[in-house]
Amino acid sequence: MPYITQPTRAYVNAHDPCSPGELNYAITRLISKYLVRRPGCHTYSDLNDVLGALEGAKLEFVRRVVVPYEDRKRAENGDVYDAILVE
Repeated sequence: MPYITQPTRAYVNAHDPCSPGELNYAITRLISKYLVRRPGCHTYSDLNDVLGALEGAKLEFVRRVVVPYEDRKRAENGDVYDAILVE
């Protein structure tokens, strides 16, 4: 959870996050700001929109950053899966 100290929150509000907790806080703040701007009660649709955006961002991060990294490491260090499993 994004329960960082008040001074750290102030720092992250003005700067880019530098740790996992700060990143979590920054993402949580962005979601909170989005939901506050939604009129009325938060509907299932509002919450689903947030989850969809998070999932889309996660999948794009995996596709663009994680997969190329893992491919490089597999080439450097060898595959851990038997060939029969990945055919």
